[in-house]
Order: sequence, then structure tokens, then C-alpha cells
Amino acid sequence: MATAVHDKTRLLDILAAVHARLGHLSTETLLAVASSLAMPYVEVLDSASFYAFFSRDPQTACRIRFSRTPISLMKGAAEVMQAFERAIAVPSGEHNDIALSWTSDIGMADHEPACLIDGMVFTDLVPADAAPIVREIRSLRAAGALPMFPGSAGATAYTSPKAGCVSQIVRRGPVFFTSSQTGAGLRRALGMTPDEVVDEIARSGLRGRGGAGFPTGLKWRTTRRAQGAAHYIICNADEGEPGTFKDRVLLSDSPDLVFEGMTIAGYALAAKTGIVYLRAEYAYLFSDLERVLAERRRLGLLGQRAGGCEGFDFDIRIQLGAGAYVCGEESALIESLEGKRGAPRDRPPYPADYGYLGQPTAVNNVETLACAARILENGADWFSQYGTAESKGTKLMCVSGDCATPGIYEVPFGTTLNELLDLAGAADAEAVQVSGAAGQCVAPKDFGRSLAYEDLSTGGSTMVFGPQRDILQAVLLFAEFFADESCGWCVPCRVGTVLLKENVQRVLNGRATQADLAALEKLAGSVGKLSRCGLGQTAPNPILSTLRNFPHLYESRLIAAGEPRIDVQAALQETS
Repeated sequence: MATAVHDKTRLLDILAAVHARLGHLSTETLLAVASSLAMPYVEVLDSASFYAFFSRDPQTACRIRFSRTPISLMKGAAEVMQAFERAIAVPSGEHNDIALSWTSDIGMADHEPACLIDGMVFTDLVPADAAPIVREIRSLRAAGALPMFPGSAGATAYTSPKAGCVSQIVRRGPVFFTSSQTGAGLRRALGMTPDEVVDEIARSGLRGRGGAGFPTGLKWRTTRRAQGAAHYIICNADEGEPGTFKDRVLLSDSPDLVFEGMTIAGYALAAKTGIVYLRAEYAYLFSDLERVLAERRRLGLLGQRAGGCEGFDFDIRIQLGAGAYVCGEESALIESLEGKRGAPRDRPPYPADYGYLGQPTAVNNVETLACAARILENGADWFSQYGTAESKGTKLMCVSGDCATPGIYEVPFGTTLNELLDLAGAADAEAVQVSGAAGQCVAPKDFGRSLAYEDLSTGGSTMVFGPQRDILQAVLLFAEFFADESCGWCVPCRVGTVLLKENVQRVLNGRATQADLAALEKLAGSVGKLSRCGLGQTAPNPILSTLRNFPHLYESRLIAAGEPRIDVQAALQETS
């Protein structure tokens, strides 16, 4: 932190350090930070108030956050939370040292119910776990060893068997989680010219694994050719899409592969600095990732003359986020890296021309960079033999929900959804939400479609719903998620996501007519078309796809045109 104290682009680190020490960010504290950085107070306040993991008011010594998602609730998160409420209860009038709250997805769909206790994750919880965990929290607090946000330093203080996360890699494939010699891809890359490295990536057909599918070789070539005083490579590890956890598994089980891909990109782009933007929910990985980076420096794979290449000086740092789904969008992520609120930028210009600190920047997903390392290790032809004509290689799929074996599955692009469901033991699936809340809800009639950019494009999230589930309840949760996570910049998203949520709730309450359903569809279309960034543009997807694929679920809840739209007794009960 000493190197960042007077650097306003490291404002997020500074605020996190102050928050960890004081437990909140008061007006007096923010004024002091603004003064030390020679920044306007309103700019510091803007950042401090934007992120969910920063509190402006004094809070209790410990905060426990449970993810509120369709998967967590179907697995019993509400019952576990109730058990924690009972365990933390104190006599009336006494101060409670532990607070409970719901939050957005914490990346543990394969281990729900799960929660974050400041910077540490607790997984596979049952109600009986609550009391012993609460006792340990209070014991650590009494000893002065309670880990606080960001959690990178004291997370190991917990001894509970539920602290931490063991990766569930169900199906391994040829690209990921296989034996790979550290530095092999980098050594081969350094034997080529930077342009040849870019050509190799382009020839492999690698496309971005975050969901958009932009050709990686084209992105690298554009960034390399852009004029600037410096070039940067950023690893987007802000994996906030509900039901997605592949990047978490890669960072915990194969971090060397990810860092190798970043270093190869650094060489190809003539960059000296790489930055991993790690979501706050994964703060417990921070120390382990730092140790891997330190070992790579010791081996000469990072730092001056990286890989033994004269003139190639490249290093990587980790930037911890502070809780904002929208920072998964690359321009919002860059804004956050620069110490600002994570609001998406107007484009053009694109990051390849004007990115981090106004310089040419390539932003790649964790999985994409791991692929790049393997491509340079084994060659473009090896990689492109897998997949389809338009979707080369394999894809990490995150399967959760009503299935026998949740976890990570590596499958070739072109695998059908039916084949994936068979692998996971989900023979009775009634619906599958593909690509998270921003994706689409697929009906059984379409389970034969292929997981590929040219058909069912996906970032990896695969949430399975069996016949016992209410699909529209899941749609409501997704609508609530987008309303909560909207950055508020543009009216179509800020207002539209709230209206979408309210209208879905009206359907579920049995107060909507056929005309309301038509109005809901029209509103969803407007929000998607008029919103400024991908969050608002994809927020209507769960609604539109279920209206298209499951119309009977909506129609069964409608009232007849002549019936009263308001149940007076129900309305009075809600306001009492």
C-alpha cells in the first residue's frame, strides 16, 4: 500500500485499506483522503458510495453476506440465513457485533448455500453450521484476529471446515487442468516475433471466453498497432454473472496458466504492465495469487528480462474490486482501475485505442488468457482441431442447480445442451438458464441446440431447473438483480430495470392482464435497445426468453380483462 498512498488511480486500494482499519468510510475520512490525493471531495465520495462493499456508516465488527440467487435459494440459503439470525441474536438493548445481509451472486453456485464473512468464503452450509461459525467469529474478535475486508491478510485465521472452497472439476479436457510445464508457452512465444505471436493466436480461432466472443487475435493486433506511451494487458476476473464460477476455479487451480497467458500477451502487445482485476468476492484468493506471482518472479518469468528475453520487462499486479457487477464490462472495469466509480464509458473510442490511463489496452477474460498460454505451448493447429468452424477449442461450463453433479465441465464447442445435461445428471430438467442472468432461458424443445457462438453463445453459466421449480420466481430474482446492480447512468436502465421487476412481480401476484403482458414485452424491448451498456441491454433477456419459450407460465397467472386488477384485502395486508 505504501506505493499507492499518493496515487489517485489507486483510490480503490486506499479506500479498501481505510475501510479495513476503521470499518466504514466517514465524511471526515473521505475529506482526509481527498486532501492527501489533491482530489475534489466529490470525486472521492463518488467512488466510495458506488461500491457495495464500502459502508459509509459505522457498522458492526463483522458482516455476513449470503448470495440471493435462484440456485442459492433452491439449495436452502434462506433456512441457513435464519439459523445464523438465531445464532447471532443478543439480548434486547445490547449491541450486536455481527450483521447479516443478502448480496448478489458470490460465485459459489456449485457450493450453495454459501456466504462471505468479510473477506472469507464459507461453502456447503447447513443450518447446523451457524452456531459454531458464529462462536469462532466472536472468539477471533476477542483475540483481535478477526479478518476484515479485503480479507487477504487474515482469511486463514478461520479453522472451520466450511471455510474456503474446494474446486469441483467434474470433466477435464485437453486444454484446461492438464499437466503443463510452467513457462513452456512463454518460452515458445519468446522464440517468435510479437507479430508472429499475434498471428498464432489469430490462426487458432480463439475468441473471448467472457461471452461476447470477440476474436482475440484481432483485439491483440489492434492494441499492438495503436499509438501510445504505454500498452497494457488487463485480466478481467470480475466474474459476477450469476451461476458462473469457472474463472474462480482457474485462478485457484491453474493460476500459473492465467499469468502465463498474460505474460505472452504482454510480449505480443509490447506492454510492461499487466493487471488482474479480481472481484471483491474472491478476496480470499488474493494471498495465494500473490505467492504464485512471487514464485514466477523468482523463476525469472516476470520482472526485468522476463523469460530471459532482453528488453522484455513485464510484471503483473492484482487490483481488488469492491463489489459492483457492472465492472465486468470492460470500460467500467477500466474506470474502476483508475480509481473512479465503475460506470461504463461511451464508445468509441474502444480500450484498444484509449483504455487504462488513456493508453492502448487489451482486456481479456481469465479463461481466454489461459487458452492463449496453451495455444502458444501446443500450437494453433492443436487448439483449432476442437470445436466448430466458428467456435474453436473447448469451453468451461459451470453447471449448477437441479443436477446430480454440479461443477466444472470442459467440453468442445458444438456440444449440445442435452449432452451437457446428461453428463451432469439432469435428465428431468424443465428449463436451463444459459449464460447467467444476462442469458436466456431454454425450454426442453431446444435442448438439442449447440453450445457455440453461432448457436447458444454462453459465458459458461448453466443453471438447471427441475419440474418442481417455479421458473417465474427465478425470472423475478434476475429482474431484482439487474435493478440492484444498475449503475444508474442512463434512464432506460435505471428506471427500466425497476419497472421490469415491478411488472414481473405483478404477474406473480396474479394482478396482470393480457394487455399488461404485452406492455411488459414492449418495455423489455425498449430497455434492451435504449440502454447504454451491456447490463441494461441484456437485463430483459430472462423475461423475453421465458415469454417466448414458456408463455403458459405467464398466461396461467393472468386475470380476465373484466376482473378487478387489485385484490383489496391483499393490498391492505401489504400496507399494514
